[in-house]
Amino acid sequence: MNPLIKFLASSTGRGVRAVAGVALLLWGMMGLGGTTGMVVAVIGLVPLLAGLFDFCVFAPLFGAPLSGPKIRAVK
Repeated sequence: MNPLIKFLASSTGRGVRAVAGVALLLWGMMGLGGTTGMVVAVIGLVPLLAGLFDFCVFAPLFGAPLSGPKIRAVK
């Protein structure tokens, strides 16, 4: 299993993804504004929701399951 995917599926990785998502949302809505800001804010939803709902969108690219619990179950 790829170490990056293992980290992203851990509780710390989930927290990092959620914080990064919130940061992108805030930057897009308050910092950039306009159409570009809305695009960045929508992109920020992906890591935020992935962290909250425990799935990793990059895992299938490395041959791992999408689900966080399934990733953590692999030894």
